[in-house]
Amino acid sequence: MLLNCDLGESFGNWRMGEDALAMPHIDLANIACGFHGGDPQVMARTLALAKHHQVNIGAHPSYPDRQGFGRRSMALSADELCSDLHYQIAALEGMARVQGLTLRYVKPHGALYNDMMRDNAILATVMQAIASYPSELQLMLLATGQRQQHVLMAQQHGLSLLFEAFADRRYTDQGTLTPRSQSGSVLDKQAMLEQVQLLVAEAKVITDSGQSLALNADTLCVHGDNLEAVNAIKEIRALCAR
Repeated sequence: MLLNCDLGESFGNWRMGEDALAMPHIDLANIACGFHGGDPQVMARTLALAKHHQVNIGAHPSYPDRQGFGRRSMALSADELCSDLHYQIAALEGMARVQGLTLRYVKPHGALYNDMMRDNAILATVMQAIASYPSELQLMLLATGQRQQHVLMAQQHGLSLLFEAFADRRYTDQGTLTPRSQSGSVLDKQAMLEQVQLLVAEAKVITDSGQSLALNADTLCVHGDNLEAVNAIKEIRALCAR
């Protein structure tokens, strides 16, 4: 299973994550585009790291919410959201082309990601924005029990999808992520490794109610926030390679 990680989220003198340590152990780098994190130099450095380690790159756009790190929902019109996505994707793609890299996919960040997973109108706008962008890009979204519905929506836009699962998050019986406000929503290391092992071996997770849930994912989201997280990526990499 491919590993993806959110990277390039530093800004100016503010440092976020251990990008240089995480990059060698992943397959897909979701690179911030400046609206929640990242700036031109951070983007350039992150792209150079991806090139050095031969990691495929994707845009990680958000609502225009730098102060809130893209974690606050915003009531944008469809035209506004579409333009915001085009702007961010184009910025990263242009900088990638300078380094001879090709942008492969888009994974929305934070509140935008959560909003598109709960509201089909927002998801349709995101799909339309990516489909209308002049480069051929995939959309990464959460693998849920609505996988077939999402595939059909994407086909209407001529778009292909990458479905992801989360290594460190507990799932509901409906296949969505348990809200962070609930106890146990974020797994400790041992529970995370057990979930990864089950995903790799049987394409299943155990939900917050103890049920077994089939989850067909193409990629697994991991985190490089600190040294402990990077060490966990190494262990997850080993499990996925078996």
